[in-house]
Amino acid sequence: MKTKPVQDIEERAVILGRYILENKATVRAAAKHFGVSKSTVHKDITEKLPIINPQMYPAVKEILEINKQERHIRGGMATKHKYEEKHKDK
Repeated sequence: MKTKPVQDIEERAVILGRYILENKATVRAAAKHFGVSKSTVHKDITEKLPIINPQMYPAVKEILEINKQERHIRGGMATKHKYEEKHKDK
């Protein structure tokens, strides 16, 4: 479910940080949920959140680091699923 994009940059950075914390979400998932680009989410989280809410930033950064370490696994699983689905159709 997409939500209405937030216009205030500072408010958006905090909302994005809270969403990532609550859902252990990826940058891509947060971007899709809020209807903004991945670049916007990344910039808000890495550049603006540490200034606006320095208490929240370390926890959000930790989740993003975990997601970054796991992305090759998710990519491999997606490829595996793709070919399993292709094989089922034959």
